Amino acid sequence: MPDEVPAKGSILGKLVPARYVLALLGSIGMAIVYGLKVNLSVAMVAMLNHSAIKALSDESGKSSLSNVTKESLELECSPPGGASNVTAKVEDGPFIWSEPLQGILLSCYFWGYLVSQIPLAHVAENFSAKWVMLFSVAINVVCTLLTPVFTNLHYGGLILMRVLEGIGGGASFPAMHVMIASWAPPTERMVMSTIIYVGTSAGTALSILLAGVCSAQWGWESVFYVMGALSCIWMLLWVILVQDSPNKQRFISPEERQMINSSLGTEQKVDHHPSVPWIKILKSVPFWAILIAHTCSNFGWYMFLIEIPFYMKQVLKFNVASNAALSALPYFPMIIFSICLGKLLDSLQAKGKISTTFARKTATSICTLIPGACLLALCYIGCQHYEAVTIMSVGIVAMGSMFSGFLSNHIDIAPNFAGTLVALTNTAATLPGIVVPLFVGFVTKGNQTIGAWRIIFGVTIVLFALEFLVFVFLGSGKEQPWNKSGLPRAPEAKDEKTPLKELSPTKP
Repeated sequence: MPDEVPAKGSILGKLVPARYVLALLGSIGMAIVYGLKVNLSVAMVAMLNHSAIKALSDESGKSSLSNVTKESLELECSPPGGASNVTAKVEDGPFIWSEPLQGILLSCYFWGYLVSQIPLAHVAENFSAKWVMLFSVAINVVCTLLTPVFTNLHYGGLILMRVLEGIGGGASFPAMHVMIASWAPPTERMVMSTIIYVGTSAGTALSILLAGVCSAQWGWESVFYVMGALSCIWMLLWVILVQDSPNKQRFISPEERQMINSSLGTEQKVDHHPSVPWIKILKSVPFWAILIAHTCSNFGWYMFLIEIPFYMKQVLKFNVASNAALSALPYFPMIIFSICLGKLLDSLQAKGKISTTFARKTATSICTLIPGACLLALCYIGCQHYEAVTIMSVGIVAMGSMFSGFLSNHIDIAPNFAGTLVALTNTAATLPGIVVPLFVGFVTKGNQTIGAWRIIFGVTIVLFALEFLVFVFLGSGKEQPWNKSGLPRAPEAKDEKTPLKELSPTKP
């Protein structure tokens, strides 16, 4: 095979197979990208002068108060445990940014994310996914370390840093999809994808916790300095221990290399990457099912990821330390749930008891129906603080099944173009990242009540329902004929031993 290097094996390789070294470091890399993405959501709670913003909002928008319904005013919550409002005054930060400006600062990350994915997916597929992923992390680390300096100059400096971080972040999913397609045997694809992408949850949880601790103990600037510095270690390990494919990896046993190559068969990449069949992709119903599911799911995901810390602070009145701890809480069980579900579905699929299609639809159903039901309950639970936190936690944990659902489906239908497909769907799915903070800022301006948040949660529930219906009826786990475009003809790979048209598992 081209560019094959001798397989040496290593002490590490004897303990952990090379493909799982990739999965582990890939997971940490995704954790870094997501951690540096979400840290602003928590840090901003400590950066804002809430008292001054509220005073300005009351002064400039007295007329808007007349539009607030009596029901909304009655639904204003007191701090949990009867805590006084002195806490809020003590935690005021230096910046007086209005709700719409806060929305812009939180959403501008996705401006860069939106434009970078498709071109960087092309680079990953045709040149090196390893180096694209390194670029993704490196630019996030550098911009994070520079964030306090630029923010203190002007909020425009913060916008610039976040846009550049978004450009780097946009490369992460396409790069990792390309690497999964080159490294993961089909029977381990779900579990490897889950291990890698569950890093987004781990990074979110650790970032929320660390940001809460740092901002409370050492000020908001420490959030960016501490998290940026810790992320530098990963880059050295990635350069040394990871390669684009098993054939380029020295630290791999000959047996593992042979097993991966033989299991991938005609899916293994060749030197000359075929041109992307754009027309066939855009005419593919399974592709559109993934795109719609990805976009709708991201609206709900970003709602939980970006806005829940503000809901807990502004509506439920948790202080910064409690807010960070409770916001991070669900992401740890989410990691365990995601990996266990991926392993279970992989095992059932390997035994021929379920099809890839059924596995993807089952996982996607879980990440839509349960979070939707939780948001519906949240609309009517009122100011029961810890009950609301429990319901939010269940919804976030259930969203972890997306890693075994539509988010791995690109590799099923077209492993040769996995990077391009995820770049296309993730580009569309970036739009909610821009819309959600602006939408929430618009709805809650001068009206931080449960009544206002019911509108926000209601829109999210509708999108979850749309995702469920589209993917269940139009999604597929079969490899599509256009995946072989531009490649020598070879026997088509079968999806499973079981029928794929049914929405329930069938006996082998």
